[in-house]
Amino acid sequence: MTTLGTDTTLDAAVPAPTWLAVCRLDDLAHERGVAALVPDGPHGRLEQVALFRLVDDRVLAVQQHDPFSDAYVLARGIVGSRAVDGAEVPTVASPMYKQVFDLRTGVCLDAAGKQPVVGQGPDLRTWGVRVVDGTVEVAASTGGAS
Repeated sequence: MTTLGTDTTLDAAVPAPTWLAVCRLDDLAHERGVAALVPDGPHGRLEQVALFRLVDDRVLAVQQHDPFSDAYVLARGIVGSRAVDGAEVPTVASPMYKQVFDLRTGVCLDAAGKQPVVGQGPDLRTWGVRVVDGTVEVAASTGGAS
């Protein structure tokens, strides 16, 4: 079993995730995003996730919903990088109003003079991702409140 670049640091108090196979790594183009649906919560509600394959074959996942435009478009964003605290971090710029987000943490790095839609914060939710034997898996939430 081969596992590639994962950001899967988990809190011991949080139940182990259910890993959901969403596609093959070869299905993802480098520096491009795609959308996938994953279950979220105990009632099986589906959530849109934007997956990004980086040049080094790491795959990162953030919410597909853009909190600034209220549209599900982040997989169509422009992938890049930015220096943050002296480290180069992978980013995505929203295709709508060009806010820039850290793909590892979901933190909004540049609000581009806009405010998020009322009732929403500027940052994105992230999901754990792993690649096992060439299959991209997302940590789906099947427990807790929905």
